[in-house]
Amino acid sequence: MASLNFARVGYNNRNSVVDFSVARHVRPTLTRPTRVGFKVFASDSQAEPDLSVCVNGLQMPNPFVIGSGPPGTNYTVMKRAFDEGWGAVIAKTDAIEINFSCPHGMPERKMGAAVGQDCALLEEVCGWINAKATVPVWAKMTPNITDITEPARVALSSGCEGVSAINTIMSVMGISLDTLRPEPCVEGYSTPGGYSCKAVHPIALAKVMSIAKMMNSEFNDKEYSLSGIGGVETGGDAAEFILLGANTVQVCTGVMMHGYGVVKKLCAELKDFMKKHNFSSIEDFRGASLQYFTTHTDLVRRQREAIQERKAVKKGLQSDKDWTGDGFVKETESMVSN
Repeated sequence: MASLNFARVGYNNRNSVVDFSVARHVRPTLTRPTRVGFKVFASDSQAEPDLSVCVNGLQMPNPFVIGSGPPGTNYTVMKRAFDEGWGAVIAKTDAIEINFSCPHGMPERKMGAAVGQDCALLEEVCGWINAKATVPVWAKMTPNITDITEPARVALSSGCEGVSAINTIMSVMGISLDTLRPEPCVEGYSTPGGYSCKAVHPIALAKVMSIAKMMNSEFNDKEYSLSGIGGVETGGDAAEFILLGANTVQVCTGVMMHGYGVVKKLCAELKDFMKKHNFSSIEDFRGASLQYFTTHTDLVRRQREAIQERKAVKKGLQSDKDWTGDGFVKETESMVSN
């Protein structure tokens, strides 16, 4: 089925065999720890952070997953991925990732992103799959939609154990000013395609944050998972997704650009971040930053109150009439607190 991609191949390092067996899934009950909010700088003698995660009953050595695409297309590349230390590969065994988000060709055939943009159709397809699935089912969300929480909510309500976000963003890369043709092109012609890698990271963070807040408020977050995707090239990029509630982090373009060995760098940098804040496990800080997101109205209120408190020292602009035009840089900087 062209619109489906499947997740996690089990791998046994002792005998170098990829395990394609599938067991009937029993949804676990997960309990979140309550350490979030503490920030303690680590000493040199602290224990090594534990990167392992258990997601929908699947045990992984780390949260780094190779996303759907060329890096996980056959036995040879999957074995290479596990040899290098990846936690999982979007492939064809222990869980299902339903691709409701591919922008390449599928929408023209009413598949891929076309399903992810139609909640009624998405609900129907999720129902078919979950009625037969004996393994965890994730739904991969398209960012090419006004409110990504709507299809995510429908997917979870229709039996999916998790969602992953985001797929690529529809774009036109450019127009050649010499030939007047779009770039890249095939025989002089092109079509809008999916934009990925570092440039989409801020957009992906916003989408994941929205989904995580919805999951926390409506699904209690305990039995469901969230996989963050978009522009991950460093351990810090991954930490941002986890701080916004992601259980795992997927990488595809990053592997194509930097090779399978990039996972060692990702793990080392994520551990450095955890040591800095004295986090011993992924769950210690998963979702810790969600509490700091609010509304524009609330930001205005908070800023107004802060300005009132600072009036005595004349720090920050008091109102729009205080802009001078000559000191925009310093005046702009005075409007934020970090």
